[in-house]
Amino acid sequence: MTEKQDVYSRVTDKIIADIEAGNLTWLQPWQAGHKAGPVSRPLRAGGVPYRGVNVLMLWAAAMEKGYACPLWLTYKQAAELGGQVRKGEKGSLVVYANTFTKTDTDEQGAEVETEIPFMKGYAVFNAEQIDGLPAHFYATVRRSITTSRALNPPSGSLR
Repeated sequence: MTEKQDVYSRVTDKIIADIEAGNLTWLQPWQAGHKAGPVSRPLRAGGVPYRGVNVLMLWAAAMEKGYACPLWLTYKQAAELGGQVRKGEKGSLVVYANTFTKTDTDEQGAEVETEIPFMKGYAVFNAEQIDGLPAHFYATVRRSITTSRALNPPSGSLR
């Protein structure tokens, strides 16, 4: 293996380490402490949800670090929005998987197209790791006691 682990190994190693530590990343943390929604639905900076293994990877990162915000940005996206990743913060791995088409010629001289899959890993940062972003990246949900009591009346009360 190369000095820099391949993306497949990094994703697999993270999931195995979480299982061994008893951190079951597939259990969804349902509490929504952010106006953008629950951390169980990781979102790109533009609000588009992540899919596939990226959801597991970002759930794990959010649970491990205690993030309530579901919004994740690349370093470049943060900078374009006027933000700055705090010194010493570490990014979380996400992957981009796709295919590209390669055209070759076979033994008879005919052109043959081959789909070649690839996966690229890159780092994203939770909005809680970044200073100077627009206000909606930091908007939290304010829970009222009245709403809480209406949803969960004290035991023994009749309505």
